[in-house]
Amino acid sequence: MSLPVSSQPRAKTLAELADATGGRIEGDASQSAIALAHPQEAGDPRAMVVLLDADVAAKLAQAGARFELALAPEALTLPEGLVQHVLRVPRPRHALAILLKLFDRPPSHSQGVHPTALIDSSARLAADVCIGAYCVVGPDCVMGARTILLPHVTLGANVTLGDDCLLYSGARVYDRVTLGDRVTLHANVCIGADGFSYVTPEAGSVESARASGGRIEARNTDLLKINSVGSVIIGDDVEVGAGATIDRANLGATRIGRGTKIDNLAMIGHNNTIGENCLIVSQVGVSGSCRIGDRVVLAGQAGIKDHTTIGDDAIVMAKSGVMADVAAKTIVAGLPARPQREAFQQVALIGRLPEMRQELTRLKKRTEALEQALLETLERLSPEGGARV
Repeated sequence: MSLPVSSQPRAKTLAELADATGGRIEGDASQSAIALAHPQEAGDPRAMVVLLDADVAAKLAQAGARFELALAPEALTLPEGLVQHVLRVPRPRHALAILLKLFDRPPSHSQGVHPTALIDSSARLAADVCIGAYCVVGPDCVMGARTILLPHVTLGANVTLGDDCLLYSGARVYDRVTLGDRVTLHANVCIGADGFSYVTPEAGSVESARASGGRIEARNTDLLKINSVGSVIIGDDVEVGAGATIDRANLGATRIGRGTKIDNLAMIGHNNTIGENCLIVSQVGVSGSCRIGDRVVLAGQAGIKDHTTIGDDAIVMAKSGVMADVAAKTIVAGLPARPQREAFQQVALIGRLPEMRQELTRLKKRTEALEQALLETLERLSPEGGARV
């Protein structure tokens, strides 16, 4: 019978933590920490509190707080007596990411294969995989070393998972999908669903509108599905947030590059190619056949039009609607998206519209008064008055 596995992180000395983060120790390097803690929630003296703000540190000192261990930036001056042993780091958020990983507790999971899991006889599994309750592993699947499926994960046929992958409960991976090493799929992720791709027998409403410059001159009759017979290929060290979806290609493959992180509820359409180390934030929608470069940031609720190219290191700000290509190292914002400075100038002008309306009303009244005065002057200078202009 399979046994649950849940590892408790061991205590780590300040010396070990300094080596991991490149930090500097003030105090006793042999002191051990068992966890990180918010300063207002630190109950155990062996927990290392995170102090990043001078005002917070001052308020804690005034309230009489005292801590054994703390993580703090190099430049932060701590009130005397607040902390006994300090790990000083040059880049606090980077150090925090390293330390939280060191103290993380992996999800509880079954060791080996749970008896309720359904594993096709043709699947090839590394000896040390862990497969939870009610998982389904389809024909000709391959699972690499130390890969973990939590309960209720489904793998279709010909799915390949690399080493050290982690698939949370409810993840669905369709046929012919390939995941690299150390890929994480959170709950209810769907990889490899069909692309949203349909065609009408004759030119339909959208095609006629494009051809006529905006007039709808045709109807959508039968909607014929363009089947998605391609695949999805996900590189190493990719993480996909809960409820996100990545569609398979019509032909070829939808590709997600190494190290890219996709947030909850993002939607990646068919035939997209997304580069390495991109950040795709919650509720982003990427239409089909886009080309997104390396290290691109797509902020929350951004939408990308189909067949769009976004260059390396570009940033698309939240709620932007990208309707045209974006050059490398460009920041765009707005709907439709445009260079950040231009977009912000337009937003600022929109904020001034009430003031501008009042000014226009004042100028209109002044102009009408001047026109009236001019007419009166012309009447006085008319032939009856002895002159005419």
